[in-house]
Amino acid sequence: MSTRNRTRRTPAGKRHRGPGRQSVEEKNGKRGQNRSPRHSRHREESAVTGPSRSDDIIGFIYAAGGEATAKDIHHALASESRSEQKKTDLILEELCREKALTCRKRVYSIRKDGNLREAIFQGNPRGFGFAIPPPVPGQPESIPHDRSGDFFIPPGAVGRAAHGDRILIRVSASRSGKTEARVISVLARQAAKVVGRLVIKDGDFRVIPEDDRLTYAVEISPDGIGGAENGMIVLAEIIEFNLTHKNPSGRVIKVFGDPARAEVQAEIVIHLHQLPDTFSNETLAEANNLSGVIEPAAGRADLRQIHHVTIDGETARDFDDAVAVISTGKGFTLYVSIADVSHYVTPGSAIDRDAYQRGTSVYFPGRVVPMLPERLSNDLCSLVPDQDRYAFTAILEFDREGKRLGKSFTRSIIRSHHRFTYTTVAQILVDQDPEIRATHQTFIDDLERMGQLGRILEKVRMARGSIGFELPEAEITLAEDGSIASVSRSQRNLAHKLIEEFMLAANEAVASTFTEKGTRQPGFLYRIHEPPDPLKVEEFAEFSRRIGIILPPEPYNPSWFNQAVDSVRGTPKEYIVNNLLLRTMQQARYSPENAGHFGLAASDYSHFTSPIRRYPDLMVHRALSTLLSGGERHRAGTPPGPDTDDAGLFLSQRERVAVDAERDIIARLQAWYMAKHLGEEFTGIISGVAPFGLFIELLESMISGAIPIGDLTGDSYELDDKNHRVLGRGTRRVLQVGDLIRVRVNEVDLQRRRINFVLVEELP
Repeated sequence: MSTRNRTRRTPAGKRHRGPGRQSVEEKNGKRGQNRSPRHSRHREESAVTGPSRSDDIIGFIYAAGGEATAKDIHHALASESRSEQKKTDLILEELCREKALTCRKRVYSIRKDGNLREAIFQGNPRGFGFAIPPPVPGQPESIPHDRSGDFFIPPGAVGRAAHGDRILIRVSASRSGKTEARVISVLARQAAKVVGRLVIKDGDFRVIPEDDRLTYAVEISPDGIGGAENGMIVLAEIIEFNLTHKNPSGRVIKVFGDPARAEVQAEIVIHLHQLPDTFSNETLAEANNLSGVIEPAAGRADLRQIHHVTIDGETARDFDDAVAVISTGKGFTLYVSIADVSHYVTPGSAIDRDAYQRGTSVYFPGRVVPMLPERLSNDLCSLVPDQDRYAFTAILEFDREGKRLGKSFTRSIIRSHHRFTYTTVAQILVDQDPEIRATHQTFIDDLERMGQLGRILEKVRMARGSIGFELPEAEITLAEDGSIASVSRSQRNLAHKLIEEFMLAANEAVASTFTEKGTRQPGFLYRIHEPPDPLKVEEFAEFSRRIGIILPPEPYNPSWFNQAVDSVRGTPKEYIVNNLLLRTMQQARYSPENAGHFGLAASDYSHFTSPIRRYPDLMVHRALSTLLSGGERHRAGTPPGPDTDDAGLFLSQRERVAVDAERDIIARLQAWYMAKHLGEEFTGIISGVAPFGLFIELLESMISGAIPIGDLTGDSYELDDKNHRVLGRGTRRVLQVGDLIRVRVNEVDLQRRRINFVLVEELP
């Protein structure tokens, strides 16, 4: 589905997602879907030669446990006539001569030569794919694998495999000498259900998958569309991958509706990224049976007299942190009280198992896919105003220069005295709005102390070398009907910063407590961020020199990065430099081994402050509770199933899944928003260059798009990759990363979430 400004054509793009985990077995050994390596626009036709008869034989024998009789093989391959059986027997003899099979008394066995193996097929819209090792038994599928075990499968060797299928491959050397694989057989289908767009054309009904890696369409009978209309997003269940070379057949089992609505796009993303959006009946029953009575208990401090407040966004629904600051003779006492989720979620419970598999909550505009049931996230564990709640409190002492003098932790009972928003706090502390201040007179002194301590802590953190990235994001506002009302550049104010400083301080204090123990603590995960790759940093330094930013030579420590950030602060190049710097960084992750946090210039760091939405924080709470209770190993410190090492890998991967899903929904909604603005002009910055053209970022909305190099007029252009620019061959005109330009929206491909611009003019 594409909308355009009628003057230019956009190249095809890509889409990515992971299909559902269920598999569909091919019935009675029947052949599955076969696809052409050339990816048609609507995937409405497909017909190529399938795998050879010999591949079918080997696949059947493998699926049968490694050996089969000639009679079984004849039956599986539907070799009913004498002539067909004779042909099959000749192929069996040839396979034996080739030493692919062995035969004894008409029982054929696969010769184990190491070149035949199981794998998972990872498809690509362009027809080729990769065979990746199947998950290790007992190990969560989301734990990353060593990609050195992957094999390339060229388009002609894909056979009937579809993305996500479990396949049998034969590994061999190609003509060029490189190791490649060929699909021998599809052992199990993964895509039992497919989310896609219903296309009704010339009396045919097909569901076109939202995932380009699924290079087929699902054919639907007229009575199987479930009331859906042309163009609607639906969930189709595959009934059969048939014997012919056509698309699989299926039926619509759920109608999501108009793709222009944000909630429908959210449903697409939930299915594409395999996000569990429902809880088991057992989990819901456990949550509903939890008591909401708050009672004093031994070992739990009563901090209800402390003036805790929450500070969050206007649309926040779960409040997992409350803060308070008290002046002391030496400086300040900071209370960071976090919802005590571990009081309610016991290890190994149904709630706990569901939470661990999710790993994190996922946030979409207007919707959240929660880690915990609403009974917990929005009720029992939410620090709503004027209600007693169980909490885990970090009590941190600071002098007036921001040096931490002491730290302690306790389980507590607190009461939030007010629910503030970032906007209101900024109006009080920054704008000094007299009307707002008068309305909140009771809390003015509390907020002033918070602002004072927040500024001090930020100054201390930056002085030690913490990197001050400023990377605004796209903020999407929805209309009442679920359509996209606006897309704007997110803003951060003092209130955001002071809450960030308080959370960072608590997270560091918790981590340092475990480091001081000197030994690895069961169930505890650090949040680590390792130093960047020096080669990537050198490439950035070279780019900086070419655009006029002079940076000191090595060492590439956090202070060096801060100099780069400061050199462009407040200029049009700020976003590009920050973004390119971020690309040099490694991803932060969870680990039981401490490696420090490079970006924060912190020797110890953990995640303690968000157990409603992050499972690692829940693990940290349990481990800290164990530590406070005397250090005896408590089963509450360990996650269900894998050990702490596996939990770190698994939860890091779940975090990346959530980030990918959140980026996906933003890209989808941005495309639908820009489709309403075809022909309009915007100011943007060149954020990258590639052989096909220029990447553009709009300054006011952070919407990303591209200018195809063929759409640049007045000259023929070539890529100068080393200098991050394109050059006009005749005019020597230069268009470089960091340049400000004026662009016009030319075409929006809603299906592929591609936005194409045309260049209007360069700006000074």
